[in-house]
Amino acid sequence: MNDRFDHLFRRESGRITATITRIFGPHRLALAEDVVQEAFCRALEVWPFRGVPDNPPAWLMTTARNCALDALRRERTAQSSAWQLDNSLQSEWTLGPALDELFAPQAVQDDLLRLMFSCCHPRLSESAQVALILHILCGFSVAEIADAFLSSHAAIEKRITRAKSLLSATHAVFDVSAAEDFAGRLPSVLRALYLLFNEGYHGASPAAIRCELCDEAIRLTALLLAHPFGIIPATHALAALMALISARLPARTDASGELVALADQDRTKWDRARIAEGLRFLDLAAQGVEVSPYHVEAAIAAVHARAARAQDTDWRLIVSFYDLLMRIRPSPVVALNRAIAISQAEGPRRGLEELRAHVDAKSLPRYLFYSAALGEMELSLGKREDARVHFQSARDLARNDLERSFIDRRLRACETGGTGESL
Repeated sequence: MNDRFDHLFRRESGRITATITRIFGPHRLALAEDVVQEAFCRALEVWPFRGVPDNPPAWLMTTARNCALDALRRERTAQSSAWQLDNSLQSEWTLGPALDELFAPQAVQDDLLRLMFSCCHPRLSESAQVALILHILCGFSVAEIADAFLSSHAAIEKRITRAKSLLSATHAVFDVSAAEDFAGRLPSVLRALYLLFNEGYHGASPAAIRCELCDEAIRLTALLLAHPFGIIPATHALAALMALISARLPARTDASGELVALADQDRTKWDRARIAEGLRFLDLAAQGVEVSPYHVEAAIAAVHARAARAQDTDWRLIVSFYDLLMRIRPSPVVALNRAIAISQAEGPRRGLEELRAHVDAKSLPRYLFYSAALGEMELSLGKREDARVHFQSARDLARNDLERSFIDRRLRACETGGTGESL
């Protein structure tokens, strides 16, 4: 029951916290979290003896509603702390029915969106925004977030505490009905969800792949697409990118749990339904004049998804997409990926030329994929000793055992010879 309860907590805690926060106001976020905690504690006390109810989410939501009602009565804070409460919520006769309305399914969905936008306050750093979303909306503990970002418990706790303080100082959750404000903060929300997904797929945690982070990013992006102001090309492009890349997750590790390079993945294991969904989102993203970085990255993912075999990949088309991405959002990582694509399209010698001409190692001081890319290209050219040096540098930068194991295989290839791989 513990695993089932943990999954349920992650899925439902954000929905409940969002609604309770709207009732009490973000300046009473701690009280809202206490109410949610109380509801889940009651479930842990009752369910082992009475059995899990037929509809656990509904049971939890009803219990949270009753806990909120008790808190309002107990603390007598309807006037001072519940910024959203109108006269009906200040009267004992109408308090219960008014709470029922606030806990209606559509209201809960809107509350989730409000809190997500609140977490992406412009005064918060991107890392703080993602940490706050993970903690409040996705039910992740401080320890789990610290593991995901290879940070200390104390550092993450401090980051979240500061972010909550800023959120509390606003005294109001974000108003998702204001079109201009929604549009102004939407890029930050999209960026936070992109980073959340990327951390799950290609992150630094000991597990290396955190499917639950990918799932949460996909779920929250779907929430954006359910709102009329969120249905814009960039949101569809981000949804496409997430769907197309997450479709590869079943093939990203082998039976022993080792990472499998994209070129070596069993593509029959790719989730074809999710690929179809991603391509549909990409078509929807094209219905406008905007071309965002998410459009380009999704287009690259679509090229891979459409290739039945690794050797069928249209690498020249991918290079052209990276050329566009360098114009839209240039970065050392994009330049590195472009060089890797050129290596695939025109040979490792050209890839090395591009890598050395356009990517400065000082700009990626602790990015293991830079050293790994150099190693792959040198190995493809038969320069085993040069490749070994680069792979050893990559191993020194590996963030978890899976990455170290992958690089160890490449080091062994330097001894025996082998073809290039890429994570």
